[in-house]
Amino acid sequence: MKGLERKVLYGVLFGVAVYAAAAIYADLDALQGALRGFSWSWYAAALGLSTVNYLLRFAKWEIFLRILGVRVPLGRSGLIFTAGFVMSITPGKMGEVLKSVLLRQTDGVPFARTAPVVFAERLTDFIALIALAMTGVGTYRYGAGALIGAGALVVVGLGLASWPPAVTLGLRVAARLPVVKRIVPKLEEAYASARLLLRPAPLLGTTLVSILGWGLEGVAMWCVAQGFAGSGAVEGFTLTGALFVFAMTTLLGAISFMPGGLGVAEVSMIGVLGLLAMITDPSIATATAILTRGATLWWAVLWGFVAFLVFQRRYRPPPAP
Repeated sequence: MKGLERKVLYGVLFGVAVYAAAAIYADLDALQGALRGFSWSWYAAALGLSTVNYLLRFAKWEIFLRILGVRVPLGRSGLIFTAGFVMSITPGKMGEVLKSVLLRQTDGVPFARTAPVVFAERLTDFIALIALAMTGVGTYRYGAGALIGAGALVVVGLGLASWPPAVTLGLRVAARLPVVKRIVPKLEEAYASARLLLRPAPLLGTTLVSILGWGLEGVAMWCVAQGFAGSGAVEGFTLTGALFVFAMTTLLGAISFMPGGLGVAEVSMIGVLGLLAMITDPSIATATAILTRGATLWWAVLWGFVAFLVFQRRYRPPPAP
């Protein structure tokens, strides 16, 4: 919890630097000209689609908690889940373990018991993005190698997590190490939770929810591009293309382990749009990437920041005597 504001501030400043660099690359005057002709009603639609995705992700969070036998009032659970969005600008979004910290604070749920939920969320998101990106690989003949590599990582990760002898051996080794041995019981508890979450049935169900949610954000990217339809530069940008570009570039951002995928996702998005001639005007391609990230990343961070402030006001621990 300490230094949370500083971490978020660093992420915001890094994001500003990324977008400033993108604006300079695209020619600031040309970018401003493109935005002057933008139809903002399409952006409202993009924000709405992203918000529906957040609701789907909350449903997935609730499914995971119930698998672990954790029951939290729906309103408080929703506030905790949304507050976790403030950590979307951490590497791999793993800072969202903040949710487990908040659950421990309000309901006394052990941190080790629910922390694997964040891992399961990211894993199902990863699989969903691979599935969505695969829909365009054959059409655009681009990115097959990256998807094969990402798929191999998922298979290896699932294999290791689902192979108790390997994990047990690792925990036995850890139990002999001077510093690590103190947290081995917590690691055992976390692994027990992870095994429950990664069983085939819940993994399949929550992955399907992720595919639907991330698909909506791909549609949100298409909506953003439609805001520039009057320019004639986005005529070749189809809904299938939007799903492919959004999933592929978001996946690259996640693999980079940069905070929130910042820099990598935006540059990849602009590059793929230009390389595959989906959007023919570089300034509009850049504007589309920036606005898409605003609707799919920073919109979540804003919701998370507000929810975290509300949480702090409502559940602030009493001062020490």
